[in-house]
Amino acid sequence: MKRYEAEFSNLVKSHRKKHMGKGPSQIKTTFTKNWAICEMEGNLSPVEKFIATADEGKQMLRAARTEMVKGMYRKNPPLEMERLLQCRFLHLFVDIDIERDFGMSIFVFDEDIEKKFSS
Repeated sequence: MKRYEAEFSNLVKSHRKKHMGKGPSQIKTTFTKNWAICEMEGNLSPVEKFIATADEGKQMLRAARTEMVKGMYRKNPPLEMERLLQCRFLHLFVDIDIERDFGMSIFVFDEDIEKKFSS
């Protein structure tokens, strides 16, 4: 299962880099039931880090980052992830801690990927 989780992490990074210009510097993925849970560090660009020095900048970045990421996956479905896992992507939950530059994304699929790749 670790091989597939590592491959999934690479796909997340390349998908975000392709569609947002920058992907996280580190990703750790864990498959649980029909979820692929990604812990991500190094999400913010230098400009975003500068904006985050102000409290209102942090709030704006958090809102923009979460909504933009969800919108990007709606507009550009992760077909390469579906091919890897051989199941259909349904939904994405996203959050980011701007101060720590740490984000979480939970990808929801239509099958139990933990069971599928645990053997």
